[in-house]
Amino acid sequence: MSGGAGVLLLVGGGLLLVLGLAVVVMYNRFVRQVALVEQSWSGIDVELTRRHELIPNLVEAVRGYAAHERELLDVLVRAREDAAAHAGDRPAARGSYEDRVGSALGRVLARAEAYPDLRASEVFLALQDDLALTEDRIAAARRFYNGNVAALNTRVRTVPSNLVAAAFGFDERDFFELADPAHRAAPTTGLG
Repeated sequence: MSGGAGVLLLVGGGLLLVLGLAVVVMYNRFVRQVALVEQSWSGIDVELTRRHELIPNLVEAVRGYAAHERELLDVLVRAREDAAAHAGDRPAARGSYEDRVGSALGRVLARAEAYPDLRASEVFLALQDDLALTEDRIAAARRFYNGNVAALNTRVRTVPSNLVAAAFGFDERDFFELADPAHRAAPTTGLG
């Protein structure tokens, strides 16, 4: 083997080593980003579950003061049950069910304004505050999740990391969006 061939072999081996290290680094970044997306989704899921758990208490509190609002309360209960039944769905599919919960919840809270005794109830006020705080947490968790999804999706689409993504099966993830912009804001407590 001549000296020139040895240098070429050494340079080629060095390039393969650098390429191999680059693939390992990109792969590990994907693994970390996927874990971060999954962790941030669990933050949304926890808050949505909390909202689902607060709704029966709200329904009972409102029912005690506004019994003739039964139809509106039934819509909220059905929306909650549908959303809970689809808790395992992908974020994009789950959004429409959560939109229905948010819409029904907003209508119930708006109707509660017509009942001064209900608005004065400590139980109702505490539930309303808990729901408003939960909605704030859902919004914050959604922003965090969507930011992580955007970073992952960008990495999946850009060169050269898209080659590693394709080779190892890393795919884009769904954003968690709410269809109605009015539901993106947390409900107000009616106290301010």
